Amino acid sequence: MFLFLSKLLPLFIYPLGLSCLLMLIAFVLLWWYPKWSALTIFIAFTVTLVFSNSWVSQGLIKSLEWQNLPPKDLPSAEAIIVLGGGIKPANSPRPWVDFSEAGDRILHGVRLYQQGKAPFLILSGGRVDWKDGGNPESGDMAEIAETMGVPKTAILQDTDSLNTYQNAVNVKQILETKEIKGSVLLVTSALHTPRSILIFKKQKISVIPAPTDFLVTERDLHEKTDSWQGIILNIMPDAANLQNSTKVLKEYIGMIVYRLRGWL
Repeated sequence: MFLFLSKLLPLFIYPLGLSCLLMLIAFVLLWWYPKWSALTIFIAFTVTLVFSNSWVSQGLIKSLEWQNLPPKDLPSAEAIIVLGGGIKPANSPRPWVDFSEAGDRILHGVRLYQQGKAPFLILSGGRVDWKDGGNPESGDMAEIAETMGVPKTAILQDTDSLNTYQNAVNVKQILETKEIKGSVLLVTSALHTPRSILIFKKQKISVIPAPTDFLVTERDLHEKTDSWQGIILNIMPDAANLQNSTKVLKEYIGMIVYRLRGWL
């Protein structure tokens, strides 16, 4: 139930859900308080316009993604942990597993393994029965890793975790079973890295951030000011910006909820 509510309730706080809720309130107020209805519509419009703006969206993203910029050469560690959230199951009519935006996670993790950064690749992630279903995401990631040349003996799986807290708890058990006590490389999306680090450190796991899947680059920031065309286009509302703003708000809300629950 907590998992369901944690996904449902924030929808009314995120920009799109909040705007829809405000529009519904405006519709109700229209019959008795038309002035208040107009104000509510204006607030809904402002929320949508602000969070779909590239300047706002990229600024929010940068506030999280650029906290843990990776060095040119990551140090070696005792294991590489890859968090799930980037692989779609092979549900019909997909011929095989698909990569989502965050699919860079498993690719980056495999690349680090191939560079000899650690002898083990720990893949963490289950699946929600009422959402995607199918095999655990860790299994799908393992299949990708093996296809890319990682030996099966080097792959360890956490097949049950459904959120970042469970990722950390289950991975800790794997580390203890394998008697891994040193530092580990933590691979996840750059946006997700700050919260993940705090959660893993709470479990007394010595993590070295190895973020990937950056949504904002230095080039993206320069494009906003390089030309008048870029300035105009970045001012205009865009659905992709709205989605990215929502991802950032999800992380900040997650930090608040996790802190209240004592998970970080």
